[in-house]
Amino acid sequence: MRDSSKVALREEPSGSSGGAPGADGAASPLNLDTVVAELRRSREVTHNIREGGIARRLPSSTAIAGIVEGLSAALFPTHYGQPELSGERIDGFVRGMLEDTLVALEEQIRRALPLGGDTAERDAADRVARDITTAFAARLPAIRALLVADLQAAYEGDPAATTVTEILLGYPGMVAVIHYRLARALHLLGATLIARLISNIAHSRTGIDIHPGAELGTSFFIDHGTGVVIGETAVIGDRVRLYQAVTLGAKRFPVDRDGILVKGIARHPIVEDDVVIYAGATILGRITIGRGSTIGGNVWLTQSVPPGSNITQAQTRDA
Repeated sequence: MRDSSKVALREEPSGSSGGAPGADGAASPLNLDTVVAELRRSREVTHNIREGGIARRLPSSTAIAGIVEGLSAALFPTHYGQPELSGERIDGFVRGMLEDTLVALEEQIRRALPLGGDTAERDAADRVARDITTAFAARLPAIRALLVADLQAAYEGDPAATTVTEILLGYPGMVAVIHYRLARALHLLGATLIARLISNIAHSRTGIDIHPGAELGTSFFIDHGTGVVIGETAVIGDRVRLYQAVTLGAKRFPVDRDGILVKGIARHPIVEDDVVIYAGATILGRITIGRGSTIGGNVWLTQSVPPGSNITQAQTRDA
């Protein structure tokens, strides 16, 4: 952009006529037409970041947050829906909630697809979005079964938990896992952008960041939770328990001969069944934490450990 086209913006004191000072010290009027034209040129020509180079309607995080709320209400109607529901009224509520929510989900999926332009491409996007939504709806009973196992793990793993209602309504770890299970199903069906936005909503709400590409087994429990990070290619077995500020991250980021990051490679830990990882532990790289191991608080770990290990901060300092 030419220097002459740049506009200096500053707060003017009360009573000032506004504008930036010119070469002679006089105020120059702000020309918004120039700013708008230069921004249009940036969008359309010099810095166009649109997929396919064209503008299109994109998914709405606000709408997706509402969809997650609707799905949560359909899965747990008396907890996230209407507490006074009973008997046959529950089925009617669930049906109505799903009818509205799945229509909204299909629209958001359609917006996220890298399709558009002519009528044939739009029709193809509509069909793909409909197929993904239909397949996702069919998986909801299985998702609920996983969540009930997670809920039971939370109840059994936390002596402070008095009821499952307390966990559903008051545990950020459970909120994050609900978002993850929904996002994971959509990720596997190809709605990867929607899945990523759901995980970001969970991160904003709970401080827990679980990439939908990560593979989590059944009966998974995050206690307290704030600051937990689980990377894209992490694999976690059954009956695993994490505490706050645990990181399952990558140790390094390989680049190709042009210095560009290589994507899609397995770079996060594998955590086998029945592992407990305490607060502040950082586990990096494609290493394996063996079945039944315990990783102590604030441990920094970059090498695999065999099943049944008990790793403490003192051991890692001495290694």
